[in-house]
Amino acid sequence: MSDALPCLQPTHSPEGVWLQLSGRWGAAELGERQQWHALSRQLAQYPASASLGWDLRALDWLDHVGAQLLWNHWGRTWPQRLQVQAQHRSLLERAAQYSTQPPPAPPWRLADQIDRLGVLVLHGLDHARHLLQLVGQLLLDSLYLLRHPYRAPWRDVSGHLYRMGAMALPITALVGFLIGVVLAYLMSLQLRQFGAEAFIVNILGISLIRELGPMLAAILVAGRSGSAITAQIGVMRVTEELDAMRVMGIPHGLRLVWPRALALAIAMPLIAVWTTLAALAGGMLAADLALGISPGYFYQALPAAVGVANLWLALAKSVVFGTMIALIGCHWGLRVKPNTQSLGEGTTASVVTAITMVIMVDALFAVLFKTVGFS
Repeated sequence: MSDALPCLQPTHSPEGVWLQLSGRWGAAELGERQQWHALSRQLAQYPASASLGWDLRALDWLDHVGAQLLWNHWGRTWPQRLQVQAQHRSLLERAAQYSTQPPPAPPWRLADQIDRLGVLVLHGLDHARHLLQLVGQLLLDSLYLLRHPYRAPWRDVSGHLYRMGAMALPITALVGFLIGVVLAYLMSLQLRQFGAEAFIVNILGISLIRELGPMLAAILVAGRSGSAITAQIGVMRVTEELDAMRVMGIPHGLRLVWPRALALAIAMPLIAVWTTLAALAGGMLAADLALGISPGYFYQALPAAVGVANLWLALAKSVVFGTMIALIGCHWGLRVKPNTQSLGEGTTASVVTAITMVIMVDALFAVLFKTVGFS
């Protein structure tokens, strides 16, 4: 079996150095990674040159894989001294005929980079324009349904409330509880050094109620429900249901965008409160175990440490988060092309965009309302 392995051996003759190839140079032998690397290292020791001859007459087998390997090693030119059988020469000639030189890399030019940047900016403006159209259509549909409430798709809203709201409660509670435990343990290590264990109520209350609770819930909902919205509408594009709705005169905004936006706008504040309560429960448990602060003290000190304005701010942010996640999910779903690759790319882009916008909008709220809720 070892005789069948591809190998090469240099020999000396009055004409000069000859490199004699033997064994089987085929896909079965060269397909093994270890054998491929070993043979490549041996070939690298004998670079193609005019003084080096190649003797291929002792080859037991040569197919297109071995021929291509040799042709690439020769620099895609025929060596000056070559001895080869007729059937093996035909394989080498075929490799030479169908091998193409890779195109040279285009030179770096500032104009090309500016043009590429301009294309990206235009794509971003196109997405912003479509999102603005969705927001405007959402407002128009809301005004229309205020005058004609009996035409609203209330059953769709109810279904989305259940799937996006009630079904998200277990995972948000679990993640919120664990985040509260982690924060309490980390802060207890620092507060104990200064004898300020009692202030853990203030830090946990402000951070969870005002910032982390709503933002954590929004990130989880963006990953869970935002992707589902894009996938649902994207599948409707692939199966041509969106085209059928347009032919029947059913508006996409009223039947697809408005129910999802309203459902998430209602469900998001409730999920944020639920996540915040779970995080506070985890924080109370960790504070009791690490610092000896009882849950009774938590209940007593929390209302004084956190103003009610922080809760209202968190609820307002959650409404914006929910509406924004639904609009972004619908935006990417409506832009899906009728193929599965575009569906996957749109779902990924929807989740990334929604999470990024949640963090950006949360930072904007933090700057605009930095004085709200602090006495």
